[in-house]
Amino acid sequence: MPTIETKTVMSITEDTCQSNELKAQQADKLSNHELLITSALTAFGTVMGTAALLSIHHRYRKQRQPDSSWQDYLTGICSQLHLLPSISKPPLMRFSSACQQAACAWQQAYRLPINDEHTSNNSLGTTDFSAMHTTTMLARPVCWVSGVAAMPKNTSLINDDSNDENDFGVVGIDADREIVWQTTMPERVHDIVVQPILNDQDNSLDSRQSCQNRDVVVMGRRPSEKFWVLDTATGQVKFAIKASDQRHFYGHACYSLDGSTLYVTENDTQSLDGKIGVYNAHDSYQKVAEFDSHGIGPHELIMHPDDETLVIANGGIKTEQASREELNLDIMLPSLVYLNRHEGKLLEQITPEHNQMSVRHLAMHNDGTVMIGIQFQGEKHINVPLVLTHKRGDTSFKPLTMPDNQWQRFHQYIASVAVDSERNLLCVTTPIGGCAAIFDLNSRTLINDVSLPDCAGASVLANSVLPNNVGSDINNDVKGEDKCKESGFIVSDGQGQLTKLHVDYLATVASTVINKVESISKDSKRHMMSFDNHLQAL
Repeated sequence: MPTIETKTVMSITEDTCQSNELKAQQADKLSNHELLITSALTAFGTVMGTAALLSIHHRYRKQRQPDSSWQDYLTGICSQLHLLPSISKPPLMRFSSACQQAACAWQQAYRLPINDEHTSNNSLGTTDFSAMHTTTMLARPVCWVSGVAAMPKNTSLINDDSNDENDFGVVGIDADREIVWQTTMPERVHDIVVQPILNDQDNSLDSRQSCQNRDVVVMGRRPSEKFWVLDTATGQVKFAIKASDQRHFYGHACYSLDGSTLYVTENDTQSLDGKIGVYNAHDSYQKVAEFDSHGIGPHELIMHPDDETLVIANGGIKTEQASREELNLDIMLPSLVYLNRHEGKLLEQITPEHNQMSVRHLAMHNDGTVMIGIQFQGEKHINVPLVLTHKRGDTSFKPLTMPDNQWQRFHQYIASVAVDSERNLLCVTTPIGGCAAIFDLNSRTLINDVSLPDCAGASVLANSVLPNNVGSDINNDVKGEDKCKESGFIVSDGQGQLTKLHVDYLATVASTVINKVESISKDSKRHMMSFDNHLQAL
């Protein structure tokens, strides 16, 4: 008798499972059927509405123009189609992108139910970041990536009490300075680090595709304990990396030139000594080693062109865990350090002339010269040089020249440095001083500064073609291929502007003749967001 009951229960269970599966299949069919009906009704309504509007319009035309006919509409459509090839490429690209975005929105609005079993099998071993990060994108190539301190709010969620969406994020930007993708972040971010590619001279299709399929590391703002790895093409979060025990990050990182290893500035929260964390980019960014930075408060670090040497800006400022409070401004000791990237061996260490000249931001010239941005922590009336250079073997820093030594123009704060090695130009920004300045590295003098309130991020312009009338009179001074490229920088600011700063090449070869006011032109494009500290080119 117990055996019969057991078989009966098993039979009932099987019948129940089959019934549930049948109901699920029927629900899927019903959903597909509803989707087809909705699509058909939408198409039918569109056709009927268009026909009705055309009928009303044609009747009105007949009253005014008795000779008008239905053939006029077909003729007009054909004439517009013939004009399409003459339309410039950017509007067509924007129209195509808008269509793609509309298609994505339609698919999300009418998406089919997901098979839970199939999803769980495909996502095995992969973290789903969709609950923590929201990404919207258009299908266009990315030229720059920037952090954002104030993202546009989702208006549909404003009155939702459960909405905990914050303002922080990261955006990808195309050559037209339009936003390609934007991804929300759980906290404010700082440095943006793009994974390099080995052969950046190859312009083949495969090379361009690999350029877009790289990682971009987004560092949390000091003293964050996290950084994130995103896809450069889509903005999707791939990894979220947490700091080791008794460590926090200082907001900057750099890759080895082959893109296999990531180096991150960190703080030992017990001893307050600076550390360099080493992460394997080919193994889900697992931490594999750690070096001393040979200083306190390491901030930005960059890779030397020899791919063997790390260059580190030790800011010299002590901070405790989860705090931005400076603890040692009177006795701080900043330095620039060169380390062997494989063993962490100290190669060189140079200190500035004043112990409160915090060495903060760096850029590397192709010839191995380091460009240095200083943030002075001393009294406001003290005037010290804020933009320096150094090359291995030099015993001290070399300051650039400001007219009448007026470094106060930058209010003792340099936020970013960007170098154009081909044209020997350097751009620095200061949000406190409210300007971006461009230096000629040949003469080591200031070309000009441009007023840009709350500007911070700076990067070299993507390669683009100069107008035909620019550079025609300097054939003897500029190589042919250099004349075809745009000379200048792109600067981001907290007011939502992405500004191109175009440098008149004549200003750098004949600066005594050219009017300083006309040596730099600016072209700004505003977005409804507040860009953050750093902007990085792909």
